[in-house]
Amino acid sequence: MSTTSIETAPTTDTVGSNRWYLSAAPIVRALIHLCVPMAAGMAVGAVYNVINAGFIGSLHDSVLLAAITFGTPLLGIIMAVGGVFGVGGGALISRLLGASENDPSKAGEIKHVSSFAVWGSVIAGAVVGAIGLLLLNPLVSLLGANAAAASATSAYVAVMLAFVPVLAATFCLEQLVRAEGAARQSMIGLIASTIANLVFDVLFILVLHWGVAGAALALGLSNVIAVVYYGAWLTKHSRHVSIAPRWFTLKASVLKPVFSIGAGELLQSAFLIVTSLVLNNLAAQYGNGPLAAMGVAVRIAQVPEFLVMGITIGVLPLLAYAFGKGDGKRLWSSVRSSAVAVGGIGAIFFVAVFLFRDQLFSVFSSDHSLLGIGVTIITAQLVAMIGNGFTGLITSLMQATGRGTAAIVLSMTQGVLFIPIVILGNLWFGLTGIIWALTVTEIVVLIVALVLWALNSRGIAKGLAEGSPERAEEALAMAEG
Repeated sequence: MSTTSIETAPTTDTVGSNRWYLSAAPIVRALIHLCVPMAAGMAVGAVYNVINAGFIGSLHDSVLLAAITFGTPLLGIIMAVGGVFGVGGGALISRLLGASENDPSKAGEIKHVSSFAVWGSVIAGAVVGAIGLLLLNPLVSLLGANAAAASATSAYVAVMLAFVPVLAATFCLEQLVRAEGAARQSMIGLIASTIANLVFDVLFILVLHWGVAGAALALGLSNVIAVVYYGAWLTKHSRHVSIAPRWFTLKASVLKPVFSIGAGELLQSAFLIVTSLVLNNLAAQYGNGPLAAMGVAVRIAQVPEFLVMGITIGVLPLLAYAFGKGDGKRLWSSVRSSAVAVGGIGAIFFVAVFLFRDQLFSVFSSDHSLLGIGVTIITAQLVAMIGNGFTGLITSLMQATGRGTAAIVLSMTQGVLFIPIVILGNLWFGLTGIIWALTVTEIVVLIVALVLWALNSRGIAKGLAEGSPERAEEALAMAEG
């Protein structure tokens, strides 16, 4: 482990620079800079998922489409592995950047954090990939593939597992780029990867006829491009972040804050996979109509959901920077502005979808029988989305301020509550209970989030006071107020 001298010169933030958006830009301008590219990148990824399914669908083999569906939960787990290091490491880096404004020596830790996060994700990804390949057949069965789809699913999953270190590193590096406020570069990497994926899809699926293995290979190689882009950008433009192995460390001061935040990301992803499987299995017993209506409602709700997630995820570096700096006024102003944006987006889309429900559903399906149940489902989804948006904002606040236990509790609460609520809802109210189960769960989780916020507010205030002793009284007054 290197002990190269610590950089102590303070950073000069020029107007319009990425660091300036974190440290001094007007809140609304900072939110636009950080959140809009995040939402755009997520939207592009969602569009790609639809197009990718279209490429496989063009082969007119339902078994191949089923194989990709069965492999989707595995991709979520892989991303969660990268999230453990990326979200935890990114939040810590933003806090250290903020803290370095008052104590320049704090910047010296950032190289250790970033190197640990990147190489930790690669090592963890390699372990997960190797175990998955060794247990490929049991894994394919666990994913739900039947005898007809087992061979295709195995081909898809095997190639994906070979690229786990790359996939995990991509997600981690994207978080580290955003940690410095470089949201536009984060978006560029996501879009470049998506475009490359489409090109590879054409080559491997339509030209070379490699089927689902080609789809998985396209995914893996496009992420190699993203890794190269993010790594090159950080190496060239970042003053503090380094991905050089020589900075790798296993110090407790790095591991503890990274894992305390990252563990919540892993648990949340795992519970999301389980809850989606439970929901689909319960809804299937009511026939194809409700399942189709749910599919349509999910696609419609994705637009405001991505916008809301762009805010709740995109604001995290801003919150972490303000906390590390000890700037309570900027921290709480960012929270308030983000909350207004989340509520505003939810209200606008709720009204728009209700007014134009017929036209929206006709885009996805010509079956008018889906309209009645579809309106109920989309209403429940939008209410749940608003609740989840506010919960996500509080979760980001907990992650940004290093409240690992609270973040883990929030990540677990949804999964722990949803399964019994949806099962009891189905038992007591049938399909109606299934439709509203997620809404009820999100409302309860939001109440839990508000309670955790109240319980942690004074601890956050003390952390702000430590970051900026001269503002200690102001921070404590804000917490008590």
